[in-house]
Amino acid sequence: AAPDALPASRSLPQELAAALAKDHPLIVMVSLAGCPYCHAARRSYLLPMWRDGVPLVQVDMRSQTGSVDFNGQRVTHDQLVQQWRISIAPTLLFFGPQGREVADRMEGAYLPDFYGSYLEARIQKARSSW
Repeated sequence: AAPDALPASRSLPQELAAALAKDHPLIVMVSLAGCPYCHAARRSYLLPMWRDGVPLVQVDMRSQTGSVDFNGQRVTHDQLVQQWRISIAPTLLFFGPQGREVADRMEGAYLPDFYGSYLEARIQKARSSW
């Protein structure tokens, strides 16, 4: 992966199991190639968290990269984006047990001064939901 890239989702059930083993929600970033807000969120917040061990994967809009969804079906990243009804990049999703969303989505660009605190609040809410 490029130095400014998060790992691409390959198997959501496996990625979720690894996250839950750390008592952490799985954070999925839905990104779009060339999106400046996606790049900023990744560089400033998500990559440092991932390097610190936070379970994070990326799903790319319009990408034919393969993954496995929470039902065990082989899908493309673009199909996941459609399943989740996402139209804005970046969008962060927070998944807990059984692949349920356990916190409100973070959609689009936030003011940089507040992005980190909104993100931390979502993680705390997600962790307290199971």
